[in-house]
Amino acid sequence: MGGEEKKLEWLNFYLSKGFRALEQTLTETSGKYCVGDEITIADLCLVPQVYGAHRFGIDLTPYPTVRRINSELEQLAAFKRAHAHRQSDTPEDLREP
Repeated sequence: MGGEEKKLEWLNFYLSKGFRALEQTLTETSGKYCVGDEITIADLCLVPQVYGAHRFGIDLTPYPTVRRINSELEQLAAFKRAHAHRQSDTPEDLREP
């Protein structure tokens, strides 16, 4: 049904649409994290979405608040340990220490 090119087009459209909406919301709700200065479920959901965007080459330049919050979260030990490339079932070629 269109192959890889269509898949990437679909991913780019919907991830970008979601990030645009999220960026707008975060300008009103964020502090250090998505909702003020406490980690919430919104932060737990943000990191994998940003990971997916990077994985598929989505440009996050238009979303400075998303990038800032994700950067803050990636510095936290719990988020480092939870990274997809540090899980026991991660394929060897993707695994990070």
